[in-house]
Amino acid sequence: MYEDEWRVEVDLADEQHGYGLGERFRAHDLDDEARERLGRRIIVTRDGPRVFLYAGSEGEAREAERVARELVAADELSAEITVTRWHPVAEEWRDAKIPLPRSEAEEREEARRREEHELAEATEEGSYDWLLKLELPDRSEAAQLEERLRAEGLPVHRRWRYLTVDVLTEERANELGSRLREELPDAEVWVEANPDDIPNPTFVLLESRL
Repeated sequence: MYEDEWRVEVDLADEQHGYGLGERFRAHDLDDEARERLGRRIIVTRDGPRVFLYAGSEGEAREAERVARELVAADELSAEITVTRWHPVAEEWRDAKIPLPRSEAEEREEARRREEHELAEATEEGSYDWLLKLELPDRSEAAQLEERLRAEGLPVHRRWRYLTVDVLTEERANELGSRLREELPDAEVWVEANPDDIPNPTFVLLESRL
């Protein structure tokens, strides 16, 4: 059972407009009716010219969308407004018209498409989210393992008796690490997040309306 998570995305043409609209939500600069309709549990954030309204149900999201459209029209702004829903298997926000997976087969297919997309993106950028690191007893063993992992199609890199393997997800990194620990009891094996792939926070939390 998935937790229902919804988001209204207001994409304005100008970053300053995004700031102004976000401030109106943050400062409760709404009439009583709009404030009541928006509810008390909408989370508002801003990222440049984009304002996001997070809701816990489709009904809340649709009402937040209507309020946002009214504010945009009242301020004579130009914006694209869409309602999206979080897809936990795909790990992305998608248009609300796209349903969540209804079966295990659909979940597997969505996971497969996500991994294909992540692999293509990582290959193009040359950067993966996770690193599996190994320290072997000597250079010879490290070279042999490098050759074996490369034959499996894994992106492996060796420096003397140390290896790193680029991995898409933490789950896969841990699975590979567990396997190699069993195969190589004398090796040191650990998993790390790739520090080059950790994004800097860019959004601004404007309000938590609890």
